[in-house]
Amino acid sequence: MASWKELLTNTSTDIETQFDRLKTRLFGRLDADEPYKIIYYRGFGSPEAVWLKGRVLRQKWLTTPSDRDTFWHNMLATYQRFDSDEVPNVTVRIEAFGQTHTTVTDKSGYFELTINPPNDLPPGRVWFPVRYSVDGLVQPASPNGAGGKPIVKDGYLMVSPTFSQFGVISDIDDTVLVTDATNLLQTAKLTFLGNAYTRLPFAGIAAFYRALQSGPVTTLFNPIYFVSSSPWNLYDLLVDFFRIQGIPKGPILLRDYSLSTKLFASEGHHTHKLAMIRKVLDVNPHLSFVLIGDSGQQDPEIYAQVIRENPNRIRAVYIRDVSEDRRDESVRELIRTTEAFSVPMLLVSDTVAAAEHAASMGLIDPDTLPEIRADRRSDKED
Repeated sequence: MASWKELLTNTSTDIETQFDRLKTRLFGRLDADEPYKIIYYRGFGSPEAVWLKGRVLRQKWLTTPSDRDTFWHNMLATYQRFDSDEVPNVTVRIEAFGQTHTTVTDKSGYFELTINPPNDLPPGRVWFPVRYSVDGLVQPASPNGAGGKPIVKDGYLMVSPTFSQFGVISDIDDTVLVTDATNLLQTAKLTFLGNAYTRLPFAGIAAFYRALQSGPVTTLFNPIYFVSSSPWNLYDLLVDFFRIQGIPKGPILLRDYSLSTKLFASEGHHTHKLAMIRKVLDVNPHLSFVLIGDSGQQDPEIYAQVIRENPNRIRAVYIRDVSEDRRDESVRELIRTTEAFSVPMLLVSDTVAAAEHAASMGLIDPDTLPEIRADRRSDKED
């Protein structure tokens, strides 16, 4: 007999399918003038392999955020992020490194592909151009004259150079970005009613991440990856937020939210983040990593599992303390269980505490500590 979870999953999947069909029948004509969009998520990898992902949608163009945007501007932008129609079963052509590859979008409009770069990549180069295009479709007629044009998007992908000393994998919510993820109402308010200018970073985080990217020698480049269970619909908001705050650019790996098996799986959050971390490790087989997260959700548990699976590839783990004492004690107990792997896993009160430890381990240049402390003071004053 099927369990309640299986019944709920099957029912929700059927509801979603029927809803999509109904929406197409009722609103297909109204949506016919909405432009096609290729949304690419920054690809990443190493000289051995590069992973690419994106999505094809029909969606109104989002306006550029401003620090003068009103409540209603932010509400409208959030609505537009989630009010999109996926474009399934279309062929996406990807041009990178002088090579051409094709893949097909799934039922939610997503596409992904792993490619092998050529052997003669320029030494020291990190970002490489990539072009995405959709075969067999053109933009619909529109007042601005864009109708009939091919659907093309240019972007960049990141290849970790061979001289990188380590990589960084960081959570976003309550690690980089103040979210209060344990408070659903506050999280919803910040997510849906704010924009990239109104969201706040944790004090000192931008300077610390710049120091990690540079490493102990400022001519290095250590790649930084951001992993979160936030929906892909918020990707553009996060890109803008990192740019505005001066946080180093890197791939941002989010999650597909829908009425599907992924949503109703009890381990969905844990499984998603663990899968993305494994993906980063898989395409960077020669890199060790620093992991950064917070105590509010499952980061300590996820990172402890990563340590167990990759004991020789994790340099250090920093967990920002954002939880109550009862949760802190369980995190400290988890930290004690990882001591056998000789990987320092610290529960830290703020960014400076993590930076000071990183400097003592030779992960960052000690001369960057004054900048990190100053950045923390500046953020707190703002």
